[in-house]
Amino acid sequence: MKQQTGRGEIWLQTLTAGASRMPGLCPSVQVADGEIHGEAARFIAVVADKNNHFPRAAEGEVGLLEGWTLAKVVNETVAEDANKSEKRIIVAVIDVPSQAYGRREEAFGIHQALAAAAGAYASARLAGHVVIGLIVGKAMSGAFLAHGYQANRLIAFNDGGVMIHAMGKEAAARITLRSVEALEKLAETIPPMAYDIDHYQTLGLLESLLDISKPDEPDAGDVAQVRQALAAAVAAARRDPGLQCRLQAENRSSSKRVRELMRAAW
Repeated sequence: MKQQTGRGEIWLQTLTAGASRMPGLCPSVQVADGEIHGEAARFIAVVADKNNHFPRAAEGEVGLLEGWTLAKVVNETVAEDANKSEKRIIVAVIDVPSQAYGRREEAFGIHQALAAAAGAYASARLAGHVVIGLIVGKAMSGAFLAHGYQANRLIAFNDGGVMIHAMGKEAAARITLRSVEALEKLAETIPPMAYDIDHYQTLGLLESLLDISKPDEPDAGDVAQVRQALAAAVAAARRDPGLQCRLQAENRSSSKRVRELMRAAW
């Protein structure tokens, strides 16, 4: 049976206009070079691989192979551009349902693999690469932290298929000793606990929220809108390369105040 193509793969293919994939990587990490507003850009996506050596990572989760491969790709990009005045833009195309949960993953150090990926993206940002996270589907748990959260700017689709959170609803209900229904009720008044993209936007972490008419089968208008948003996000990141923009929303006022007090104390 043919494996269903996920949104991460769809949008990587769409935005790189049929460019060849980088060879020598595990099948679940796809990398292709394209452009944003005439500038060179490297697009990276984690995709499903039914034949993954680690079954817990067969549905697009970020596991051992994925974490180390993301780190390899991003670090090599930084090294290749080290002496260039113009660094390539790096776009993390994000549709990741979770990190891979499994005994083998824990035994072989998934924490190190995911930390290596997150560290590589952060290093790229600090080395002068503009890093953009394009959230086209799920951005869950440690997978999102490893693949995309370290971006200068985040863009997301305003769509029911987009979900950003630390853990799935069922898992969150179990760990908080609540039902899923009670958790959803609580999320109505506590935005960080909500799963919908509208509540997430109030946390100030998104540069833009895009209304895409056909996220699974993008048309020319959808592609043009995403490309425009990517170009705008790159420009915004160059004007202000730091991450302080994430603290400006009303629902981040407490976080901002805590940081100010800690900075004053230190």
